[in-house]
Amino acid sequence: MLDLGNLGDTAIRLSAFAGIFVVMALLELLIPKRRLEHSKGHRWFTNIAIGGIDSLIVRLMALIVIPLSAVAAALWAEAAGWGLLNWLGLPYWLNLLIAVVVLDLAIYGQHVVSHKVPMFWLLHRVHHSDVDFDVTTAIRFHPIEIALSMLWKIVVVIVIGAPAAAVVLFEIILNGCAMFNHSNVDLPKPLDRFLRTFLVTPDFHRVHHSVIHRETDSNYGFNLSIWDRMFGTYTPQPSKGHQGMTIGLTPYQSEQPTGLAWSLVLPFQAGGSRVGKAAEPPASLEASSQPQSTLKGK
Repeated sequence: MLDLGNLGDTAIRLSAFAGIFVVMALLELLIPKRRLEHSKGHRWFTNIAIGGIDSLIVRLMALIVIPLSAVAAALWAEAAGWGLLNWLGLPYWLNLLIAVVVLDLAIYGQHVVSHKVPMFWLLHRVHHSDVDFDVTTAIRFHPIEIALSMLWKIVVVIVIGAPAAAVVLFEIILNGCAMFNHSNVDLPKPLDRFLRTFLVTPDFHRVHHSVIHRETDSNYGFNLSIWDRMFGTYTPQPSKGHQGMTIGLTPYQSEQPTGLAWSLVLPFQAGGSRVGKAAEPPASLEASSQPQSTLKGK
């Protein structure tokens, strides 16, 4: 059993995150799938800064009077005897497995909702506005979306009575798989075909970041690929191929999404209420949202 008191869930997750991030970043240099179209340094600064703000928000949530973190919720539910798994008396290993799978399904459902409900799409389009697709895209989520995601996980954790160790394990898997399937890594086709039978691969998830609506509206999974097949949201390959497809949202094919301030205020800009589709640019952005000269592979 994982001893959270001795190890500390934050230290465990940060160590896993740093290790996986470095590995995927190196693989992107060694075996890149696509040539990046925009300044890597500028994009990485913005995406990593957004990820840092997200982490700070989650830490602050965990410091309020009633701790708002999924791990704290799991410990509370266990002590209070709340949740289905705390009532069923199943073996601990089975509780871990069930909790991880149910949490993954919950994140799939949350992702679908973020595309279908206008209020949530306004937040989620910050993630989709990234004009390139690499490991840093995995942490490009608006802080408000991250806070809402944490609240949703807390609800699910309490309802199912997930063990605290399962929550930590799931967070590590979620972060690791997100960095893997957002990476600009060229996996051999036979390996991709094998892995995508049960996991979301980079080629699998890249389809979801296409500017074409029917492709954006598919491949919602982050960890397990079964959910997209089960619920009919699976698109095997992009219609224009991985080299010919365009990443991002149609109105924002410029350098603007690589800016930190622009990305943080995007949800509050006028326009962009069409759920799951490329948002129309606000009037103030129309002129500047036309494609500009890009910095190839920098």
